[in-house]
Amino acid sequence: MHLGEGPVFCPADDAVYWVDIKGNAIHRLGLADESHRSWPTPFAVSALAPRARGGFVAASARGFVLIDAGIRDFDVIGHPEPTLPRNRFNDGKLDLKGRFWAGTMDDAEEAPTGSLYRLDADLRWSVQDHGYRVSNGPAFSPNGRWLYHADSADRVIHRMALREPDGDLAERGEFARFDARHGYPDGMTCDAEGCLWVAFWDGWCIRRLSPDGAILCEVRLPVARPTSCAFAGAGLDRLFVSSAGGPLFQLEPGPRGFATPAFPT
Repeated sequence: MHLGEGPVFCPADDAVYWVDIKGNAIHRLGLADESHRSWPTPFAVSALAPRARGGFVAASARGFVLIDAGIRDFDVIGHPEPTLPRNRFNDGKLDLKGRFWAGTMDDAEEAPTGSLYRLDADLRWSVQDHGYRVSNGPAFSPNGRWLYHADSADRVIHRMALREPDGDLAERGEFARFDARHGYPDGMTCDAEGCLWVAFWDGWCIRRLSPDGAILCEVRLPVARPTSCAFAGAGLDRLFVSSAGGPLFQLEPGPRGFATPAFPT
């Protein structure tokens, strides 16, 4: 495993999927029998989300992609940044309306050229925020009102309101900021109580943040660079944490996650 990222629960086959961005692979863990399977990808895939018809919508080195249920066919929708060859997609997730959000970043982690995009069911994308060096997240509150999104390089998590019914974002506001002793906020997810679980790169842990940004608890891990997390299982009471160069961890944190719809296309 080179760079494990983006765990996502697929209720249809009771499995957690995640990607190895630098190793060009998709991995699957069956929750019933703990079976593990992996597939090579023809290019780097950085984030997955389940589709209603099976398979995945994904963010990749080629842009937005639809992947079939057998993980054989990769149908490129298009790339929103053809003039930014130094950029790549990073993290992505579905909101409570089934829209796919994914952010880009400068692969050298130097320039603030990253943006946050939303891909709708009609396969059209729109830029919703910009100015990121290392985009991470996003995550959504259980009431669907808030989007959380990090710039890991600046050690900050932003919060933005979703304006419905179009799903456009209001102006960003700073939600939480960290210093060197914390590490860097990476991938994240919300629980059903509205608290945010954040993996901290170079922080050896994940932390739970309250809706006002206070650290409620810290769960130490045996790896320096956890990368993201997702609730899974029939009761959404198991938290799976991916890591860079390491394994997928399973925790039972107490709070539960909440269901989100699949991408409709």
